[in-house]
Amino acid sequence: MRTYALDPMSAVPLYEQLYRFLKEDLLTGAIAGGEKLPSKRALAENLNVSRITVENAYQQLLTEGYLISKPRSGYYAEHLQTLPTVPPPSPPAAIVQEEPPLSAGQFPFSVWARLMRGVLLDCRRTLLGPVPGQGLLQLRRAIAGMLRRSRGMEVNPEHIVVGAGAEYLYNILLQLLGRDKCYALENPGHRKLRLVYLAGGARLRPVELDENGVGLETLVASGADVLHISPGHQFPTGIVTPIARRRQLMAWLGSNPERYLIEDDYDSEFRFTGRVIPTMYSMDMTGRVIYLNTFSKTISPALRISYLILPPGLLERYREKLGFYSCTVPSFEQLTLARFLDEGYFEKHVSRMKRHYRLLRDAFLAEHSARGLGQRVEVLHHGAGLHMCLRLRTALPAAALDERLRQAGVPVHSLARNYFPGTAPRTTGEIVLQYADLRAEEIPAVLDLLEAITHGENLENQGEK
Repeated sequence: MRTYALDPMSAVPLYEQLYRFLKEDLLTGAIAGGEKLPSKRALAENLNVSRITVENAYQQLLTEGYLISKPRSGYYAEHLQTLPTVPPPSPPAAIVQEEPPLSAGQFPFSVWARLMRGVLLDCRRTLLGPVPGQGLLQLRRAIAGMLRRSRGMEVNPEHIVVGAGAEYLYNILLQLLGRDKCYALENPGHRKLRLVYLAGGARLRPVELDENGVGLETLVASGADVLHISPGHQFPTGIVTPIARRRQLMAWLGSNPERYLIEDDYDSEFRFTGRVIPTMYSMDMTGRVIYLNTFSKTISPALRISYLILPPGLLERYREKLGFYSCTVPSFEQLTLARFLDEGYFEKHVSRMKRHYRLLRDAFLAEHSARGLGQRVEVLHHGAGLHMCLRLRTALPAAALDERLRQAGVPVHSLARNYFPGTAPRTTGEIVLQYADLRAEEIPAVLDLLEAITHGENLENQGEK
């Protein structure tokens, strides 16, 4: 019986620790191909852990192809091709990524697999039937229930439209509201959002941001009919729009019956300080706020499930103009997600992920503080979301800064990349760090890089004086 030293005090879950130990033995041949692994009960007793810990580790190895399962027999090691051992190349100045942030160890694959099996057994008629254009009612009800529990939002499932990713829903909105309207986007903002709207033929206007988000004067001056905004956590600046500014934006919306506001709440689940901020959809008295959210951040971008909540007037227009569209999400994924939401697994998963990302964020902030970098590498808004904006004290042009970061291989880019073309400052030290793409042990390397950039620039500036 194999014994592994699992640390119950570690931030890494026990099942992920066991998964890593077993994976290492499988890759090195310590567990030979074809060898039978201990039963879940036997290994759990030997390691003094729960059976679910062993089950989760086995399930992940099974999913990744390291194990095979034989009915009524158990788990066996897959025959893996032995790869030649070569010394690893010297890493660049910072990081070599090995796995995505939402790694296998963070997602409850065993739960998801069990729910999928249940859907196959229980929902055969639904799986083979047509899918309503707005998505299956089971999923729309589950989303409404999740929003009630987590955000205090009262939503009629009939007003929810399910689609395969936010980009698809952007196109739906463009067709629904009309390409003849003028769309205002935050500047700086999400680059892909701008590209999708442009590809759809929309007329766009950039609206500048102040410390509270979209500036009202700039918005009015733009002549926009539609405002697409992320008030809960703006990307990339991280600004949270306060209630006073939200009320001003709602007044702008209410002053013209042809105006609409799209509230993009893309990562609202990941708020680490204070209470959850009420949505603008919940404040709406005009019936012209459209709510948009996605499961890409909370579960995985690969799931490709996002949703809209349409106000009554737009729901009627949607059914008249676009009701012929088939839902772009297969019923199998919809039913599995519905059960994941209804049975409470989503909230548990988000809670685990919040803890994981909070610890990662806190580790970065602690290391940053310990180095005394506050004047040279200023951390801006960091109370929510999976990225943070940093202001470097550097005279490097944005293009040169971007190239320096790209060569280092870090999940960081210059803020200038997120501006409308021709509107970014020529010299800006603000950068966007996707800290969720880091592992804790990589944080010192990132700060080493930022420290080197700002130190070199300071020395050059001093030499010029």
